[in-house]
Amino acid sequence: MDSMLRFLILLLFVFSCESRGDHQNNDVNSACEDASNRKFCEWSLSENGGSSQNDPKDLSEIALRFSLRQAKLVQDSISGDSSSRGQMQSQAVEDCSFLYNLTADYLSASLIKLANSTNTTVEWRSAVYIQSYLSAALTNQVTCLEGLSQANVNPCSVSFGNYIFNASYSVGRSSLALNKKFFIAGKDPGHRERNGHNRLLLSDDDFLSQYGSLDDGIPSWLSRADRRRLLQSPGGDGVLVGEYVTVAKDGSGNYTTITDAVNSAPNNSPDRYVIYVTAGVYEEYLQIPKNKYNIMLIGDGIDVTVITGKRSVMDGWTTFNSASFAAVGPGFLARDITFENTAGAAKHQAVALRVGSDLSAFYRCSIKGYQDTLYAHSLRQFYRECDIYGTVDFIFGNAAVVFQCCNLFARKPMVGQQNLYTPQGRTDPNQNTGTSIHNCNVTAAPELVPVISSFPTYLGRPWKLYSRTVYMQSYLDSVIQPAGWLAWSGNFALSTLYYGEYGNSGPGADTSQRVPWSGYHVMNISDAQNFTVGSFISGDTWIPFGAVPYDAGLL
Repeated sequence: MDSMLRFLILLLFVFSCESRGDHQNNDVNSACEDASNRKFCEWSLSENGGSSQNDPKDLSEIALRFSLRQAKLVQDSISGDSSSRGQMQSQAVEDCSFLYNLTADYLSASLIKLANSTNTTVEWRSAVYIQSYLSAALTNQVTCLEGLSQANVNPCSVSFGNYIFNASYSVGRSSLALNKKFFIAGKDPGHRERNGHNRLLLSDDDFLSQYGSLDDGIPSWLSRADRRRLLQSPGGDGVLVGEYVTVAKDGSGNYTTITDAVNSAPNNSPDRYVIYVTAGVYEEYLQIPKNKYNIMLIGDGIDVTVITGKRSVMDGWTTFNSASFAAVGPGFLARDITFENTAGAAKHQAVALRVGSDLSAFYRCSIKGYQDTLYAHSLRQFYRECDIYGTVDFIFGNAAVVFQCCNLFARKPMVGQQNLYTPQGRTDPNQNTGTSIHNCNVTAAPELVPVISSFPTYLGRPWKLYSRTVYMQSYLDSVIQPAGWLAWSGNFALSTLYYGEYGNSGPGADTSQRVPWSGYHVMNISDAQNFTVGSFISGDTWIPFGAVPYDAGLL
C-alpha cells in the first residue's frame, strides 16, 4: 500500500469516527469547536500530546509545532524533487517551494510570539500578529495547489504530493481556530477606534513646516524617526550610506537599476532603507525579498516613474509569477510610482503588482493592467490615493487590506467578458482577511465609457468559500450593475461569503435591487466600523503617518 493511500485511509478514519476516550478529551473537543475541520483538529492535538492538563497556550503551541513539521516536510520533499518539466510546470513547483519556505517562517515567527508571552495567555496584539501569519500560511498552501493545477501538474503524480495533501489539512487551520478562540474572540483590542475627527493627514506645507524642507538635504517625505537617524549620521549631512540611495537611468544616482538598489539594502534591518527612483521607465522584474525589511520606494510621480513588465499566463507564466513587481519583505512602502503589466486583455491573467508584505502601504501609486492587475496576496496592507485599472477580477487575493481614497477604474475588456472589481480569496472562516474599500471612487476608465452597456460590471464575486469584501462611504458610478455582485458558479459560497455595503453614494449605490444572497449585507454603522483602518488592519499602530496619511475610522 503506497503512502498516499495510507494517508487517505487515515483521513477517512479520523473524519468518520466518533470522539473516543483514548484519543480525545473534553478540553481538546472544546478547543476545536470552531475549527473548519473539527475532527482533524481534535485528532492532531490528541496524537501530539494534547490533553486536559494543557492550558490554551500549550494547546496552541502543540498545534503550531505540528503545522511547522508538516510544512518542513513539504519543503524538504520539494527540494529533493528532480523531475523534468516544462516552463510553467517548473514555475509552479518553484512557487510551491517559495511559498512553503515563507510558511515555515510564518509558523516559526508565530511560535516565537507565543513563547514570548509571559503567562498562560497571549497579549491581544501578539495574537493578531499570529492570526495574520497563520492566515498567510493557509493562503500560501492554497496558492501552491492552484499553481500546480494551473500548470496541469497533478499533485498525486509528483514525489512531494503526499506531503502537500497532508499539509493541506493541517497547516494553519487548527492553529487559526485555537488562536482566535483563546486569544482574540471577545477581547479588547487595547486601542480606541478613531473617527473622522482623528485623521492623520498632512499637507505638503504642514509636513515641511514640521520636518524641514528639501533644502536641508533630507527628503521631505521621510518620517520624523527616519529624519532623526539621517541627521545623526556621520557628518550630519542627511545622507546616511545604506539608508538613502538614488536610482537614475542616466547614471547620475547611486545605481542605474532598482534591482541593484534593492540588493544593496541590508538584510533584516529594523531601519528604513529609502530608494529614490528618478523619472523613467524601468523594465525590470523585481521582488523585494523576504529578508529585505522596511524598504521604502519613492518615485517622481504617477506615470513619471514607471516599473513595467509584460508576463502573462498565456505566455507560460503562472499567475503568481507573472507580476512585474512583487513585495514580500515586511514593512514595504511605495509612493509616487506606477506599476504596470502591458500584456493586454488578450493575454488573460497578467499581474502588475503582487504584495505579500506584512504591514505594507502604497501612497499615490498607479497600478495598471487588465485581468488580475493587483494581487493583494496575503498579510496586512494599505492603499491610499492610488489609481487601479483592470477588467476581470482585477483586485484579488487574500490579504487583510484597506483601500482608502483610491480610484478604481474598470477598463474595456475583451468581447464577451464582464468586469469584476474584487474577487476575494478567503478559504477559512477564522482567517482575519478580506477587502475593505473605503471612501473610494468606483467608476469606468475613459475607454469603457462609450461602450459601457456592452460590458456588465460588478463589485465582486466569491472566488473562495468565505470570500469577504465591503464597500463603505464610496462613490459607485453607473457602471455598476443593479444586482451589484455576481455569482462565481451556481450557489457556491452564497451563504458563507460576507459582502457588505455601507453609506455609499452615486448612481450605482442603490441597494434595492441587490442580490438576495444570505451572505450579502446592507451594513449598519457598527458593522462598518469593523472594516476601518483602525479596526480591520490596526493601521493606527503601524502605518507611518509621516509618509502615508490615513483616516483610522469612518468619515
